[in-house]
Amino acid sequence: MSGRAIRVNGGIMPARRIPFNAFGIPFGLAGLAGVWLTAARQGYTSIVVGNVLAVAASVTWCLVVFYFLRYAAISPGAARQDFVDPVLSPFASLFSIVPMLLSAVALAPYAHTLAVVLVDVFLVITFVIGAWFTGQWIYGPLNIANLHPGYFLPTVAGGFVAAASAGVVGQYQVARVMFGLGFICWLILGSMILGRLFFGPPLPPPLVPTLAIEVAPAAVATMAYVAAFGPQVTGVVVGLAGYGLLMVASQLRLIPMFMKLPFFPGFWAFTFSWAVVVSATLYWIEQQRVPGAAVYVYVLLTLLTLSYVALGIRTGMALARGQLFPPPGPAHAAPSDKERPETGSDGGERLR
Repeated sequence: MSGRAIRVNGGIMPARRIPFNAFGIPFGLAGLAGVWLTAARQGYTSIVVGNVLAVAASVTWCLVVFYFLRYAAISPGAARQDFVDPVLSPFASLFSIVPMLLSAVALAPYAHTLAVVLVDVFLVITFVIGAWFTGQWIYGPLNIANLHPGYFLPTVAGGFVAAASAGVVGQYQVARVMFGLGFICWLILGSMILGRLFFGPPLPPPLVPTLAIEVAPAAVATMAYVAAFGPQVTGVVVGLAGYGLLMVASQLRLIPMFMKLPFFPGFWAFTFSWAVVVSATLYWIEQQRVPGAAVYVYVLLTLLTLSYVALGIRTGMALARGQLFPPPGPAHAAPSDKERPETGSDGGERLR
């Protein structure tokens, strides 16, 4: 995994690539921390577990930032290309989404003023990144075959997580503005992405795990709405639950496809998506005063945490073998309309 340039035949071999979807690892850990902190707030667990997970997410985020910056310093041309890559680039938005979320859910109870400052700073960065991507998608030519659920991240996830974070630290008007941003972008992008998935070519194998992201918007919108407008089960919350249940149930049909896949770092797309679904479920359990709630909470926590452990072990094995990130090499060009995305020859290689 060394990022040092290697001299080969008189030239310089680029540093090992750190793709933007590597930020999915701290994003997933932040989601798990949020679930445990929610369960602790409801009185089911110790807050220590959630805080430890938040620290782990923070450290992981710092490591990914460090290795990406080293890669960018050694291979600036390749790094610049990643920012306009039609498959890879949307994951760059996780750079600011992760610390914004962690500041709200983990730091705010202990250092509220600092948390507000960090939420504001990373919220502005998230907004700027989302605006840049929106402009880039308008400006640059896009191939429908490159569209995938990761396109939710810059504006939909960015808007909803910003809304939830701002609401948690008490900035309710900002939270409502960002909720509107996320919701409208969800309506627009959601229809486009589902249209591509329904009628377009199959996703290349390394992008197939991003299908799990489809369960996230309704759940994170629920948490954002509650943070921005108050913890009531309104018609909006009920409506979001209906669509969320549809997306969760639809994943059952995708299990055979998921089971055939080899390991890709893209499997971390599952983690935050399902973590926020569990968080929304805990909210519903609390609001509805479900009989035997503790049993449901502990079952959900156990299943979710075990899935993280399994994925963490597999990720560690890939990292130890030098297989987690792509080997050095030139950036791939975007596919033409004549190329076949189902072979995975384009986006598949970039996201490995």
